[in-house]
Amino acid sequence: MVEPRAQRRLAAILAADVVGYSRLMAANEVGTLAGLKAHRKELVDGKITEHQGRIVKVTGDGMLVEFPSVVNAVACAAEIQRSMRERNADVPEDRRIEFRIGVNLGDIIVEDNDIFGDGVNLAARIESIAKPGGVAVSGSVRDNVGDRLDLTFEDAGEQLLKNIERPVRDFNVDIFLDAAAARPGAINQVKAEGIALERPSIAVLPFNNMSGDPEQEYFSDGITEDIITDLSKISGLSVIARNSVFTYKGKPVKVQQAAQELGVKFILEGSVRKSGQRVRISAQLVDGKDGVHLWAERYDRDLTDIFALQDEITQSIVAQLKVKLLPEEKKVIERAPTDNVEAYTDYLRGRELFHMRTRTSLRLARRLFARAVELDPQYARAYAGMADCDSYLSQWYGDSISVEDILATTAKALALEPNLPEAHAARALALVNAERRDEAVAAFERALDLDPNCHEANYYYARFCFTNGDLDRAAKHYIRALEIQPGDYRSPLLLQTVLHSLGRLDEEQKYVQLGVKRAEEALRLHPENADPAALGASVFAALGERQRAMEWVNRALAIEGDPSSVWYNVACTYSLLGEFDRALDLLEVWLPQVGHDQRLWLKKDYDLDPIREHPRFQKLLHLGKS
Repeated sequence: MVEPRAQRRLAAILAADVVGYSRLMAANEVGTLAGLKAHRKELVDGKITEHQGRIVKVTGDGMLVEFPSVVNAVACAAEIQRSMRERNADVPEDRRIEFRIGVNLGDIIVEDNDIFGDGVNLAARIESIAKPGGVAVSGSVRDNVGDRLDLTFEDAGEQLLKNIERPVRDFNVDIFLDAAAARPGAINQVKAEGIALERPSIAVLPFNNMSGDPEQEYFSDGITEDIITDLSKISGLSVIARNSVFTYKGKPVKVQQAAQELGVKFILEGSVRKSGQRVRISAQLVDGKDGVHLWAERYDRDLTDIFALQDEITQSIVAQLKVKLLPEEKKVIERAPTDNVEAYTDYLRGRELFHMRTRTSLRLARRLFARAVELDPQYARAYAGMADCDSYLSQWYGDSISVEDILATTAKALALEPNLPEAHAARALALVNAERRDEAVAAFERALDLDPNCHEANYYYARFCFTNGDLDRAAKHYIRALEIQPGDYRSPLLLQTVLHSLGRLDEEQKYVQLGVKRAEEALRLHPENADPAALGASVFAALGERQRAMEWVNRALAIEGDPSSVWYNVACTYSLLGEFDRALDLLEVWLPQVGHDQRLWLKKDYDLDPIREHPRFQKLLHLGKS
């Protein structure tokens, strides 16, 4: 008998899942299941039928739907999300059921009423990067929908997605504007007010540090990030994310080329010169098509005026692009994280030092965060920074800091700013170290619900997932972390083991190359930091490049003479190269100084498999339990 052949066809695929499902289930399993069932019965299933969709499968919190029309698929997704916003209006934030939805148009394989193929895989990957309560679509969807729906599409740029070989152009659907357009007469009202349905798109290139002092780089980067953040709060603007624009940092840039590569109409560029208590900022708004300067200004002010200055730049951009600034948006933009410029400067400097993660840099960063809190006791981000430093110092370097004290610091941050993603991420890290792993998951999920682009939340969660044995999720968050922060060398290098174990060898090679490139740049910028060399050495060893691994080991040990995470990574290198006694010598000194999470890493790290059955290593494992 001849088996029926699988069918191929072009279809629009909608993938959806619940944001923070694990956190919701941990908090209230019965209520979450009942709420999800009600949303499906009263809203979702009906909208899918109305738009001629077919539910292919439902998996716990996820759903896969096929549509014969891409316009119907996007319209259905937008209507579901708009209705979900209304249904959640009176529900407390921590109990809201929100969906992420991704839509792709592509070739699928149909077999036994199920669907497979790249078109399906891409829909699922696009869904994973959609905003909570939002809809993300692929470039093919955007092109085919055209102007047939009263929706605005925000170009999020090219994204590297799991198991997808090439970068994918991603667009976010503006549900807010769609809701306004759906009201009777709203389209005419928008046109009458001169507001285009296609929002102006802008990229803020990293402002140049003109201070003549590389140590001031943190300040110019901080100014750039704050302007991006403020502009991103304006619903009438489409703003390219930090991780995309910071790839241009330190490079000669042709404005028109950057505009074309980023897919924007306008570019904001500028420079910062900080000298003593004075600051000079120059900014230029440029038309990305012809390079014409639309607006330029130079500000020469006291450092204490820095927040007002940032607000002026934002207001000028809004005025030049004729964007309507809503009253609530104006209030949010004018609300600075602190009113104290010294506290702000200390925070920016502390954040830069924290990312180096050496014992010295962490202690200095902690001191700066603490001074920021002394200057402004209401500075929530500085409290979160203190907690992160304390977690690393206690767990990685053996400093005597109790987990209870760290959790108390995160509680202060959250009391001041309950929706601060960095504070939830700091609390999650402390909970991991306190061996309260279920609570840590809920805190990680909450941080990512608030800001999927929070670097700390993605990086910490990736490490947690690795020690939890969830390699797929670890890979997902490592990849997101390295995309968010272009200087992050740890995530692509730590990905090597994860991707190798998952059999994703093509991706492994790609991210190793990226990680090595970033590690070399980190060593160039901070030759006093041995961490990039030590971590890179273990990756070279895993790939069988013995000579290069030993070159980086020698470099790391020449810099770092004290027991630290550097010694751990060197031990991993020795283990992979067959230098078992040298590996064990280092681990025996390192282990007694570190905390619970690092000891758990010792048990899970594949780099140590060659020595795992060695009697000395077994003794270390026994010590790790005590």
